[in-house]
Amino acid sequence: RHTLGVLAGRVGLSRFHFQRAFTQAVGISPRAFAEACRLGQVKTALRKGERVAPALYDAGYGSSSRLYERADTALGMTPATYRKGAPGIAIDFAIADSPLGRLLLAATSRGVCRVMIGKSDRALEHDLRDEFPRADVRRHDRMLSAQVRTLLDHLRGLSPRVELPLDVRATAFQWRVWRELQAIPYGETRTYQHVAAAIGRPTATRAVARACATNPVALLIPCHRVVRTDGSMGGYRWGISRKKKLIAQERLRRMR
Repeated sequence: RHTLGVLAGRVGLSRFHFQRAFTQAVGISPRAFAEACRLGQVKTALRKGERVAPALYDAGYGSSSRLYERADTALGMTPATYRKGAPGIAIDFAIADSPLGRLLLAATSRGVCRVMIGKSDRALEHDLRDEFPRADVRRHDRMLSAQVRTLLDHLRGLSPRVELPLDVRATAFQWRVWRELQAIPYGETRTYQHVAAAIGRPTATRAVARACATNPVALLIPCHRVVRTDGSMGGYRWGISRKKKLIAQERLRRMR
């Protein structure tokens, strides 16, 4: 485990200048980056079935209390529950046809936790269950019909602004990016560079792109409205053709 001073010394910088350079390049502080790495290591270990205490200490946590204090934000549940595949956590989902293909919306009692787009109901359901293999995942098209209808109305241009309660877990940096995406007006786009500058991290365009790629709720957090500086589409988890279609439709409807 290396301290900030040790890392700064290895590259010939003071602690202050190293921290500033690191934050500008990566988009988050060295401390936040290290925390994300530790959390990722814990999640991997827990998914493999390792016991909670060894997983925490092997990842560098000095005590279990530190992770438990922020487990709700980091994991969406306690480490023990996450290790077991989220048993007892109720996740309802619905799948409907949409202008973009099959659309899956999943929600907990707190809010929408996933919006996914694909061709196959089976593949969409598999991906949802794979994230929480022991959660109580149930299909309830009728129960979630209002939320699904809200999304479909948005896709058809009947409701340019869509707001549904969310239940998603993310780092502080991801949330900063996602909030900025939600501020992009319907029918407009922004570049990755513009978003990075807007959140005060002008050199963190790659980190912004990663935050867009890890968006768990398509449409509700409109990552499709972010493009490259040259105007090309960049990436989109649900397919470039869908991204082009979304942008074109929103621009056309905004002009009417």
